Amino acid sequence: MFNNEGYKIRDQSKPHYVTFTIVDWVDAFTRKRYKDIVIESLKYCQHERGMVIYGYVIMSNHIHAIMQSENEDLSGLIRDFKKHTGKRILQSIESEPESRREWMLERFKIAAKKHGRNKKYQFWKYGNHPEEVYSEKFLWSKLDYIHMNPVRAGLVVKASDYSNSSAINYVHGEGVLQITKVDNPVIDVLKSSAFLKSISW
Repeated sequence: MFNNEGYKIRDQSKPHYVTFTIVDWVDAFTRKRYKDIVIESLKYCQHERGMVIYGYVIMSNHIHAIMQSENEDLSGLIRDFKKHTGKRILQSIESEPESRREWMLERFKIAAKKHGRNKKYQFWKYGNHPEEVYSEKFLWSKLDYIHMNPVRAGLVVKASDYSNSSAINYVHGEGVLQITKVDNPVIDVLKSSAFLKSISW
């Protein structure tokens, strides 16, 4: 499955680092109910569709995750997840109180017009920028990147303080979403923003 940047999931059985981005970087996930739809859908995929999640973070307008398909169909799993969540979130925007409704739907309508595959609205950008996890070093570098996202954004001082991230699972043992933890401790999840100034991202 190609995305708009040419990345492809070549081995459907392997774990991949993926990114799901809302069109025009619309900050939909500042609303809890939209994040809840994502969490609920991820839980369903874990229990019913063979999705394995090693790490994730839900930011205001995008999601990073390391995931794998037990059924060796990661492309299909991602496609169905995005289709379901996009539809549910759009229904929520249209039917429930939302001060930004008209603006948001206009952004999603404009995006849909650019792609013939959408009838009315497009919530997610096409493509997931999948990168196969080919080594333990790569895995931990991506987990660290995922967990430090809220710190880099200035939302929290410690990554484990951000509730919609697997950092809390690695530090405290559980979170809003259960994950499959890898063996090594995540040594960087407690680092503060001061640490970020000393390295180049």
